[in-house]
Amino acid sequence: MLHLNVNILNAGVFGGSWRFPGTDGTASYRIEHYTEIARKAEAAKLDAVFLADGPVLDPSIRHRPGNNLEPTTVLARIAARTERIGLIGTLSSTYNDPVELARRLGDLDHVAGGRFGWNVVTTAGAAAARNFGHDVEPEHAWRYERAARFTAQVVAAWEERSGLRSPQGRPVVVQAGGSTDGRRLAARVGEVIFSADQDLDHARAFRREIRAGAAALGRDPAEVVVLPGLSTVVGGTEAEAKTRRELLDELLPPAYARGRLAGQLGISLDGLSDDEPIPAGLLVDPDEAGGSQTFYRVVKQIIDRERPTLGRLLKRLSGGGGHRIVAGTPEQIADDIETWFRAGAADGFNVMPDVLPSGFDDFADHVVPELQRRGLFRTEYEGTTLRAHLGLGLPAVPEVTQ
Repeated sequence: MLHLNVNILNAGVFGGSWRFPGTDGTASYRIEHYTEIARKAEAAKLDAVFLADGPVLDPSIRHRPGNNLEPTTVLARIAARTERIGLIGTLSSTYNDPVELARRLGDLDHVAGGRFGWNVVTTAGAAAARNFGHDVEPEHAWRYERAARFTAQVVAAWEERSGLRSPQGRPVVVQAGGSTDGRRLAARVGEVIFSADQDLDHARAFRREIRAGAAALGRDPAEVVVLPGLSTVVGGTEAEAKTRRELLDELLPPAYARGRLAGQLGISLDGLSDDEPIPAGLLVDPDEAGGSQTFYRVVKQIIDRERPTLGRLLKRLSGGGGHRIVAGTPEQIADDIETWFRAGAADGFNVMPDVLPSGFDDFADHVVPELQRRGLFRTEYEGTTLRAHLGLGLPAVPEVTQ
């Protein structure tokens, strides 16, 4: 069976989603925004809700509402308003203490009845570093070396909580990173792997590599679930979906789109016209990039393959950072999901609706039933924990590296 999460990313993954007609652009500042989407997701029998986050005051707030509520705070409220759906939150291994974080997340898993998952991120970007008193962000390899030690320490601390173990034993470890360092970390500690991919063959190779890496470390590769990000634009007809996508592109604030892309690539776009491509000489090999190498790789592949003008590239990404976008009818979107699933390119998807809540309403009301009709997705929960939803056992505690 497919696994499906919904990413509750403020007003939607598209950079202009908060400007979409009928959408409350400031809804992400109210807890009801999250709890209502979570209850809708639970009614649709999704595996989990997912919250992205970074410990940073984002300067792009002038162009788009940010993620402004801390994940564990939001997920605690969602836990109280739901019964079965999993709860996955993003917390940094670079800017947290392992002992404190283990307690905080372990407590949440305990009170939620075994529904929590921790998305381990190393937190790219100079803005986050400055928020913690650093002039520059730590070097990429150092962040991942720390993440491996940090995660092992947290899992070991959970294992020792004999009196506070949840029904699933301990939280699920989720990891997102497509760089060389990120893939090594995923193979070592990740139980669910979030990925970003535009190409089915590349995604299939990525999944094989992660599973093979896990097996080489003595882990069961069948207990590694790979979930690429998927942004959906649902229409009653193909023409409606196309019109909706075009409107979202028009609503994308140009300054936000340029600023986000410049940050991802680590280059200045000042003086570059929308009518010309990004000069190839400005781009380095993804393994040499300092920020998020995952999204750098995805964007560079688009540039190398399609040679788009800057304007076309900005609309291609729609301010969403590089995750694949599928626009169409519920049947067409279900076709795409089924193709990737049956090809072995994904165990499911981390779904990022174009606009929230309307885009998720469309996905839950029309795409999920189509997947259920095809026998690809559950119609009822069989268990009560996140591990049960994902079909995961309890792996051995990873060794703490020095």
